[in-house]
Amino acid sequence: METTGYRSKEYGQPTKRFVQTMELKDDCELIKEYRKAHDKEHFWKEIEEGIKKVGILEMEIYVLGNRLVMIVDAPLDFDWDTAMERLATLPRQEEWERHVAMFQDCSADATSDQKWQMMERMFYLY
Repeated sequence: METTGYRSKEYGQPTKRFVQTMELKDDCELIKEYRKAHDKEHFWKEIEEGIKKVGILEMEIYVLGNRLVMIVDAPLDFDWDTAMERLATLPRQEEWERHVAMFQDCSADATSDQKWQMMERMFYLY
């Protein structure tokens, strides 16, 4: 496990951050397969392209047991709701959501925006 931290990209512009959470089914084999679906070799190129196309600059997913936390960085003028509506219409997005739903503790027909729950920042230190 990484304990030295993860470097963030610099974009030469102010950005804002969104943090979401979701739970996977509590099954070691399913979690292993979910991790595999997100590795560089198996992650669907169309999904990566769609994420960037809607304006997301950086996306990270962290896992602890069956709990996921996703961090999304975007430009200040990024509108989450508009971007998620657009993302849902892009090539293979619906297929991807059905594929990963088998690992996630959610409805099989849920969209990405329905699965991931936005977290509230309760503390920050600059």
